[in-house]
Amino acid sequence: MKTEGIKIFTLILIAAITIYTAKGQTCTTLGQTPATAFPVCGTTTFQQSSVPICRNGNLFVPNCPAGDGYGDKNPFYYKFTCFVSGTLGFTINPIGANEDYDWQLYDITGRNPNDIYTNNSLVVTGNWSGTYGATGASASGISGIGCASDPSLNNPTFTQMPNIIQGHEYLLMISHFTDNQSGYNLSFGGGTAVITDPTMPHLASVKADCDGTTITVKLNKKVKCNSFTTSGSEFSIVPAVATVASAVTDSCSFGFDFDEITLTLSNPLPNGNYDLVINNGTDANTLRDNCDNLIPQGESLPFLYAIPQPIFADSIGTPGCAPDSVKVYFPKKIVCNTISANGSDFSVTGPSAVNVVAASGNCINNKTEYIIVKFANPIMVGGTYQLTLKAGDDGGVVLDECGQETPVHTLPFTTVDTVNAEFSYVPVLDCLKNTVTFSHNGAHGVNNWNWTFNGGTPVTTQTHTIDFPSISNNTIQLIASNGVCSDTATTTLDFNNEVKASFTISDNIICPEDKLEVTNTSTGIIDSWLWKYDFTGSSTLQDPPPYQFPAINNEAYYTIKLYATNNTLGCTDSAKATITVLDHCLIEIPSAFTPNNDGLNDNFGPHNAIKADNYYFRIYNRWGQLVFETRNWRERWDGRVNGAFQTTNVFVWILSYTHRDTGNPVFRKGTVTVIR
Repeated sequence: MKTEGIKIFTLILIAAITIYTAKGQTCTTLGQTPATAFPVCGTTTFQQSSVPICRNGNLFVPNCPAGDGYGDKNPFYYKFTCFVSGTLGFTINPIGANEDYDWQLYDITGRNPNDIYTNNSLVVTGNWSGTYGATGASASGISGIGCASDPSLNNPTFTQMPNIIQGHEYLLMISHFTDNQSGYNLSFGGGTAVITDPTMPHLASVKADCDGTTITVKLNKKVKCNSFTTSGSEFSIVPAVATVASAVTDSCSFGFDFDEITLTLSNPLPNGNYDLVINNGTDANTLRDNCDNLIPQGESLPFLYAIPQPIFADSIGTPGCAPDSVKVYFPKKIVCNTISANGSDFSVTGPSAVNVVAASGNCINNKTEYIIVKFANPIMVGGTYQLTLKAGDDGGVVLDECGQETPVHTLPFTTVDTVNAEFSYVPVLDCLKNTVTFSHNGAHGVNNWNWTFNGGTPVTTQTHTIDFPSISNNTIQLIASNGVCSDTATTTLDFNNEVKASFTISDNIICPEDKLEVTNTSTGIIDSWLWKYDFTGSSTLQDPPPYQFPAINNEAYYTIKLYATNNTLGCTDSAKATITVLDHCLIEIPSAFTPNNDGLNDNFGPHNAIKADNYYFRIYNRWGQLVFETRNWRERWDGRVNGAFQTTNVFVWILSYTHRDTGNPVFRKGTVTVIR
């Protein structure tokens, strides 16, 4: 089987070199780590002429043996967003012969790309087959993930196209298992999903820095790093009081695309209103997105430059349920090293006590657009709170990117109460169904209810009345929400109040001297009982003692009835059984019978052998051949052998049993005449 462990080579030196190269070198080339993945436009074919040899770490592969040592050996990574849900198809074509490429797809929506090494749930699908040649995802691919294998097994290299979801972000890892640097071509196609961004690139915002010597330009989407010039030749200012001298991006040093660029001007801007204009630079283009769409020539954005003034925090992000922090936004970036890490630049007052314990920003180059203020505990009480910006323990307030102090001031923010989904219910019991009314008190601003009863269609009212069978096991769930906070409560209701009368009897044939034993097997909530032994007697006990029928010296048939009642609900049910009381239980065996289907004396066997335990009855013909046998005293011979009626003749019978009352063994034999 193919594994990440190195195969045993004849030359130990070669093996040692291979191990060092494949396992000892961490990946540093852009695109060979999850964080520096190539951005994908669905119409692009990637041509990777060579693959540097390296490895970052181990990878989890679902339903494949962990001992095979899966990892991103000699990898390249590709990232993309799904814009229309559907199936994803792609093909990896090795450039050389006898090349083994593997791949795995991850859903990294809202996650750090490096989480693929630790979070097993991110895996979507993959193929690790050791078979040489093209691999990928296609309509005819195998279901599930292809595990590692020896090339000689020729296992399938294509996996069934996965379904991807609109708005989700994905990461494709391609691993070159073969230890050389031969490359491959990657192309997307064959599926129904759309991974081509329909948004065209444009300028989004322009802001001059504090002293008017640089301008920061933000774009509405990421564009290619190789589409801008470091001289900033794509940009100009109107009126032309200064020219662009250089340009630097925010991410091209560690990635392939960017959405923010800083322009350095030839001289500071005077106060005034300006337009930033983009045209083709010295590289003959404006800026190009990952699908090679260009920002239109001549596009411009207005901006204002004014001498910096102190700024106030302009907003607080809407808190979630039971927030343990808030995010404070500013009109300019804040200098990160002026934020007191212990949160002493901030205080909070309101309906409940709030203790600020930390503060931090999303710092890039020591600047952040917002500050996260952390609390010691979540805020559980709803209401309006006041966040005050003040001097911290270091004696100073936070500074903006222009070095201006933020004045002491206060901003309000509102939280909502946490909620409790516990609900009440009132059951009304009946004979065949129970009616139950469920309700929630609506406390803490709850305005949304989602009930499910036994997994059925959701109900969205505050109260609901529903019928359940009187014998049933039911699960009720309520999700209650006030638009921000939600809670779930679940309970089970088991009902067993339907009256079901039932009983068993010791036997449906008894001897006249024996008593009938009944066993009450009724279910439900029952408070009265009535047993009727036909016309011979009755009982109101739940479990009556054995009953003796009167001796009449004739075989008799009786009907036993049980009436079970719930007097509170007015519910009654009944059950009945019929028994035969024999005229006697003396085991008798006739000497002849007439099997002519006239309904009289058509079968032969011992009579009333109800007390014959270990019963065994056999019949032989004159030649000693067994023609009938049984161990059931109720089973009798119909005069046929192998389906054919016998002519008038004499047969020998043998009977053995143990008498139930005495415990004595009995052995009897005799003859019987079949009369035709």
